[in-house]
Amino acid sequence: MGILIVVALVTAAAAALLIFKVVEVLVGSLPLLFVALVLLLGLRRVRRAARRRRSGRQVPALRPPAPAAAEPSWSDTHARFGVLQQAYAAYECDALAVLRLPALADVTVPATARFVDAFAHAQALDTDTAPPPAHAAEYRHTVELAWRSWRAATEAAERIRLTNLSTQEQSSVQRVIKLLTTAEGTTHTGERQSAYAKAREELAKLAHTGHLQLPRAAAARLEAAARAGLASPQPAAG
Repeated sequence: MGILIVVALVTAAAAALLIFKVVEVLVGSLPLLFVALVLLLGLRRVRRAARRRRSGRQVPALRPPAPAAAEPSWSDTHARFGVLQQAYAAYECDALAVLRLPALADVTVPATARFVDAFAHAQALDTDTAPPPAHAAEYRHTVELAWRSWRAATEAAERIRLTNLSTQEQSSVQRVIKLLTTAEGTTHTGERQSAYAKAREELAKLAHTGHLQLPRAAAARLEAAARAGLASPQPAAG
């Protein structure tokens, strides 16, 4: 009987020691178990994201479409073309403006030729009252083209200035500009008439060479100013 008790006590002690060791191992492994759990959850998320990409389930952010730009009305286009008509007329009526930018009056210059064609097309489509929609759409497009051509022709003329003329012709143009400026600025009738007369002589020589010809409107106003002994029109505002 004593022997059995001793054996039972030894067995219980061994079992208790074993349980203690197991608990000790488990407690010491808790940090590792936590790290393993975090890695497992992260791996599952990566796999789910990859499956969504493969299946095309990604939904792009929704953005409202940009509103379409409203087309200008016929009246707005008509008014805009009127501004261009005034700018072109002011240039063609101003001898000084033509002398400073002669390429803008020279249709042998490609940019000027394109403008003249576009302007004539817009002029042909211009009406006093609102036309049918198809006509208005073509008119709107043509006016826009005429404006772009005008800007391009003006820029080209600014670059060219007098470089298309010979040295002698450039000197003649500069003399005419000086004479017309004097005629416009003087208060003495005799000096004004003399300046106009000399300017007309120089312009006649330039016209004879065929390299610089004043538009009819500018020539007519210059002639009228010379006959009346009055100052010619002021240059168009640039």
